[in-house]
Amino acid sequence: MKVAIMYSGGKDSTNAIEYCLNKGWEITHLISVKPSIKDCYLFHYATVELTKEIAKILSIKHVYLTCDVADPIKEGKIIEKTVLDIIKETKLDALVLGGIGLQETQLKTLQKLMLPHKIEVFATHSGEDQESVLKEMLNKGYKFIISSVASDGLQNWLGKEITLSNFNQLKSDSIKFGFDLLGEGGYYDTFTFDAPFLSKKLIIEDFTRVQEGNYNGYIVVNKFKIILKKKAEI
Repeated sequence: MKVAIMYSGGKDSTNAIEYCLNKGWEITHLISVKPSIKDCYLFHYATVELTKEIAKILSIKHVYLTCDVADPIKEGKIIEKTVLDIIKETKLDALVLGGIGLQETQLKTLQKLMLPHKIEVFATHSGEDQESVLKEMLNKGYKFIISSVASDGLQNWLGKEITLSNFNQLKSDSIKFGFDLLGEGGYYDTFTFDAPFLSKKLIIEDFTRVQEGNYNGYIVVNKFKIILKKKAEI
């Protein structure tokens, strides 16, 4: 099966890459969208520009787009046009999203737009238990930081790496403040700087926290480097 992946650089879309690789599917393209505004319905804002670096490590064709609208249909049309361009060059069976399917606006919008083109749209871990998915990623060696927040209870997490040692605190905070444990629905976004299937990892050397209100903020990465991983890490 040939698939394109909606790739924001976050933990879920990175996990989707591994999922497709394990299935033996051909990943024809990674599609990333960097909005010029922060209130898009379908796309992450923070750190999306770093997807270029991870795509190079993976040697997968990368489509990097911009978006200056905040309307789910108009945003979805950007992806539809991109997919139509892709299928001029190669067959495409599915457009793949990460996550467990709670990103309903994104999922339903893209499903509706892809239906006439007979391209399936699905989330890789749809219906699975949130805690199990997140813990499995951490146990495998995924490394990711919280790159943006939009909920009470997450201010102190901005710019922090989620690890097995602080997982229980994140879970406790999600229950106390009512945000989604995986961040689905826009409560928080992440950037994955290392994953078990990557031959190199991105090291963030400096970043700035930008606080936009009592509950909203994001990080800007000022300096990073790419290093080759030791064989034992791969």
